[in-house]
Amino acid sequence: MNFLKSAVASAISQGPPFPYSFGDRVDLDQSIWTLHNGTKREDGSNCSIFSFDITTNKSRLPIAQNALRKLKTLRHPGILKVLDTVETETYIYIATERVTPLGWHVRRKSLSPETSKWGLFTIASTLKFINEGGVSVHGNIRVSSIFTSESGEWRLGGLDILSSMKEDNAVIYSYAGAVPDINRYAPPEVSKGGWETIKRNPLPAVDAYDFGLLIFEVFDGGALGMDSVGQTKNIPPSMHQPYKRLLNANPKARLTTANFLDQGRRIGGFFDTSLIRLSEGIESMGLKSDGERQELLNELDEVADDFPEEFFKMKILPELLKSVEFGGGGPKVFGYVMKIGSKLSDDEYEARLNPFLVRLFANPDRQVRVVLLENLPQMIDHFPQKLVSDKVFPQIATGFTDVAPLVREQTVKAVLTIITKLADRTINGELLKLLARTANDEQPGIRTNTTICLGKIARNLGPHTRGKVLIAAFTRSLRDPFVHARNASLQALAATADLFSEEDAANKMLPAICPSLIDKEKIVRDQANKCFDTYMSRIRRYATTLPESTLPPPTSHSGTTTPRMDTPTPQTGASEGWTGWAISSFTNKMAAASGEISAKPIPVTDGLNPSAPALNRTISAPQRASTDLRPHTSSASNLHRQALTSPSGPPPLIRTSTDSFFNDAQQEDDALDAAWGDMDDDPDSVFHTDAGTTTTTTTSASASTTTSPPPSARPKVTSTKTAPPVAYDDGGEPDFAGWLNARSEAKAGKALPKGIGIGAGTGLGTKGSSGTAKVVVGGRKIGGGVGAARKVEEKKIDIKPKEEEGEDGWGDAWD
Repeated sequence: MNFLKSAVASAISQGPPFPYSFGDRVDLDQSIWTLHNGTKREDGSNCSIFSFDITTNKSRLPIAQNALRKLKTLRHPGILKVLDTVETETYIYIATERVTPLGWHVRRKSLSPETSKWGLFTIASTLKFINEGGVSVHGNIRVSSIFTSESGEWRLGGLDILSSMKEDNAVIYSYAGAVPDINRYAPPEVSKGGWETIKRNPLPAVDAYDFGLLIFEVFDGGALGMDSVGQTKNIPPSMHQPYKRLLNANPKARLTTANFLDQGRRIGGFFDTSLIRLSEGIESMGLKSDGERQELLNELDEVADDFPEEFFKMKILPELLKSVEFGGGGPKVFGYVMKIGSKLSDDEYEARLNPFLVRLFANPDRQVRVVLLENLPQMIDHFPQKLVSDKVFPQIATGFTDVAPLVREQTVKAVLTIITKLADRTINGELLKLLARTANDEQPGIRTNTTICLGKIARNLGPHTRGKVLIAAFTRSLRDPFVHARNASLQALAATADLFSEEDAANKMLPAICPSLIDKEKIVRDQANKCFDTYMSRIRRYATTLPESTLPPPTSHSGTTTPRMDTPTPQTGASEGWTGWAISSFTNKMAAASGEISAKPIPVTDGLNPSAPALNRTISAPQRASTDLRPHTSSASNLHRQALTSPSGPPPLIRTSTDSFFNDAQQEDDALDAAWGDMDDDPDSVFHTDAGTTTTTTTSASASTTTSPPPSARPKVTSTKTAPPVAYDDGGEPDFAGWLNARSEAKAGKALPKGIGIGAGTGLGTKGSSGTAKVVVGGRKIGGGVGAARKVEEKKIDIKPKEEEGEDGWGDAWD
């Protein structure tokens, strides 16, 4: 073999250029040609090379040259397709399409009856063209002269003695005997009278007889013998009668190939098969009407198992692709494309289908897009990741904003298939932004599918993005008016419970789940209970790992540990904890107290009205609760600090036409704004300020600060105002008189807060004729008296929350 290849290469180097490379030799019986597999040097495409060595076969050179000439001049789909030829003094090379000898399949009996009929139909059509159209005789019809292409179609070769009857010196008359085993296939009249008898008989008679022998060889699968001619053992019954007429010994009574073809194509004839009809109609599929195209596809269903696999790949598939892309084949044709594509190897799929599918994703036809998304699971494994990121996903992303709900829904479902081919940056960036849009979709089914999609791709999300996105998405979906959306959210929460921290589970998940426990729909309540149990069991397990307390144990001055006033002792049980606190507090106070108990009451004045009568109580007795039912709030300075550090409000939402159920969060903000607005309803209030301003009241009697709640929250009570309760010192019995004096001395040297002015005089307040102290608060006077007071400009504190940008805008789209 190596010697043959080197000899061929040496011969090529000495002759004209031949742009094909020789490969392995292929066995070819009963032929003057040597067959090799070859490739084209330019693009590596497959081909077959028929070579003839002139130096060793000079006696057969005329029929080799005749074959070369006929192959170059005859053009028919059933004849070998020639790519290139080279003829020198030492060799003849003919490059054709890649073919395989039919004898391989016949000897293995690998041809189904339908495939055999289809092949014989092709050869009969080709012989009809040669006999009638070319006015020629082939003269060498046999299995060794027929080949199968890469598409499985039969091709007629062996044109060594093909001759036109218009020629006086035709090759068939003089050199027919040079063909190997020619006498074995010669008809009776030729065997008796020689090849010159062709002139005296009908032109198609010789080829008709050889075609009859070919039918026997194809169906029988064995070698042709003299005693086997005319046997019908394995031949289909519908062919028996015409088959016998082909082998008639009388050439003038013999059935021609054209007549045999016509009989077979009649309705119900042996050539009236789905496979043959499909092979004839597939090339014009793009020109057929919808009804004709549907009939053709129905026939494709019938012959799916009988068709040669190569024919599907090489012949049917290209025509189907053209029909889908240009001929309006639609989803049904595309289904057959996917069916054939499943039989392709990875390399074939990438070469034949990937470019077509990428072009199809760019097609604006919505029906095409939907069928592509539905079949995406079948093709995604054949797509490289770079192809998906660069060409496929950008086209799929347009479906998230399509006006057709069906396209949007199929696009959301396709995310589960394509997620494994996307980069992390694409997933956590563009994809999540697109899913945020569908989560607000007006179609409840699309919102539900988005929730399901997020639950299934949760583990593909980045760890820094996952918690924020899922919490926002699932808690939002729990408020969806569509029952299946709420149920899907609960299922997703249960499936992704392990992805949240214990703090998020306790602080965010459980509060969001609890309202679903009393949902109006039983399916939601049942799922909510399951989801609640899942999170609770996890939180309980986590709680067992926490310490009993993180507070450091208190120590006394003597170095011994003593229990705090408000800390239960470890020895007390759960049911005795509250009593333990009270007894411990009382015991500590008794142990730390010193001096004598005095029954003399100490006068206590009203912090708001110094002229009110003093309240008498003992030093050890706790101060009574004030009869003023208004709730006491923090001081103005505290409120000031709270206002300056108030968190920013949530960013605005992007609304859709049916987002009414998503207004809960905004309603909460509106309610909060309304509550602040109520503070301005009563302009005559003593503590009236501008919006967001707090006011401090200072008295000369107590030098303490108090703030007033909004008038709307303050009940109207006419009882006498009393001083607010004063906290006790934990160290021992409180000395209120000394404490008040100390506070007054401390306040004397300190400047008053801005907004609080002092009237004329040197005291804390100005005195009128009655001597009653007057306090100026925020420009208004408090207390009795007639003296003039100096107004001080009001101090306005802006407590409006500052706007802050979100991290990446994703969570804003959910909330």
